[in-house]
Amino acid sequence: MNRTTRTTRTTRALAVAVLVLGLGACSAESVDEAVGKAVDKTVDETYEVTYEVTGTGVDEITYHGGGGEAMEPKLETVTKPALPWKKTVELRGIMPPAVSPIALDAGGADVTCSITYKGKVIKEAKGEGMITAGGCVAVSPIVG
Repeated sequence: MNRTTRTTRTTRALAVAVLVLGLGACSAESVDEAVGKAVDKTVDETYEVTYEVTGTGVDEITYHGGGGEAMEPKLETVTKPALPWKKTVELRGIMPPAVSPIALDAGGADVTCSITYKGKVIKEAKGEGMITAGGCVAVSPIVG
């Protein structure tokens, strides 16, 4: 009789553990599925930004133009741009908008860059000197 009681208790404990783990897995799968759908929607959603570069002495402008992968965007380059320079591009998902003016003349550069989304400037930077390192980089406005 003692052995039957232990076997019954062990079986019940095992059944409860399986039930609890099974229910936990269901809710974890539901959460993972919901997060996955939100990420897919964010990755597939597109948005437009406008890049602007003003100033003097800019030899080149490099920017994210919408190609490539979200975390490895394809860079596009304009050589010897006429300033002021303006370009509207369509980006996708979490791809960050970025524009980087480069000036090679140490004394002749005075540069401002900006990124505008839906009429609002989301990033602006100013620089003087040989190279405007970094330029303007913003977080995707559809994230968050």
